Amino acid sequence: MVYKTQVFLNHEGDLFRTRLTHSLEVAQLGRSIARALGLNEDLVEAIALAHDLGHTAFGHAGQDALNECMAEHGGFEHNLQSLRVVDQLEERYPEFDGLNLSFETREGILKHCSRTHAQAMELIEPGGVARRFLDRTQPSLEAQLCNLADAIAYNAHDIDDGVRSGLISLDQMQEVPLFDHYRLQALAEHPQLKDKPRRWLYESTRRMLSEQVYDVIDATRAAIAEAGVQTADEVRQAGSLVRFSQEMKSRSGELQKFLFASLYRHPQVVQMMGQAQQAVRELFAAYMAQPQEMRAEFAARDDRHRAVADYIAGMTDRFALREHERLTGRKLL
Repeated sequence: MVYKTQVFLNHEGDLFRTRLTHSLEVAQLGRSIARALGLNEDLVEAIALAHDLGHTAFGHAGQDALNECMAEHGGFEHNLQSLRVVDQLEERYPEFDGLNLSFETREGILKHCSRTHAQAMELIEPGGVARRFLDRTQPSLEAQLCNLADAIAYNAHDIDDGVRSGLISLDQMQEVPLFDHYRLQALAEHPQLKDKPRRWLYESTRRMLSEQVYDVIDATRAAIAEAGVQTADEVRQAGSLVRFSQEMKSRSGELQKFLFASLYRHPQVVQMMGQAQQAVRELFAAYMAQPQEMRAEFAARDDRHRAVADYIAGMTDRFALREHERLTGRKLL
């Protein structure tokens, strides 16, 4: 995952987050919160480290392009692919495919699932990890925590990467209430930072992260106490219990909207992602026409569409671009 896109493509810079560094940050946040709440830290770490295994090269843009290519063959969704990686595609043991992970780990990896996909999975694994999407029940507290730690992590590190890239300005960040609250707090306590913007950026982000972590701990403790749950089964029947306070949820939502509009939909990012999607679509067509160009174990499979999707999904950004140039004779990005 070290060469898979988080927001910025691999060749755009060595210091931007990747899927690997993002997953490590989610795991760090998750373990810290889990320890305070008395949850299973090892389970949280396992879910956090595996939750993005199914992402294609080029991040969400690659996923969208691959889903388009697979529209008539079951589609493609990175959460389902993450589960597919640990259940089937990893070949580490002589007697079975996959990693033989626990139900709770697999359940946590499957963060999202449409009803259509859940119904199909239920036929294969009755009462399995997709059942909750049909029953509308909740996953474990550890899985709920990883979902929230994921959002906390990318909100913080995407600010850092956005400013580092020059696509977001420090002036723009001052217009985001959640961030600016901690900027003003940091400058009030450390006025010498006024002329050191990178330092007050780091300090403001650090404070924002810490406050979000403490908010989740306090709000979740209160929610668990109010619900009166005592067992894992009772947790599953309750509503979502790992949460922000209402105020922090609203302020974090404003930050997410800002990042979506100012960073994820920035013209430069959109342009690069458009070219990345072209690369995925053309790779898919090339492998469908010439399956022998894939690794032998993928080329030999009967389910060619899914085999091609699995092969492309496992690629890093740079390998996908090299393969595209090799197969098409054209260089993108």
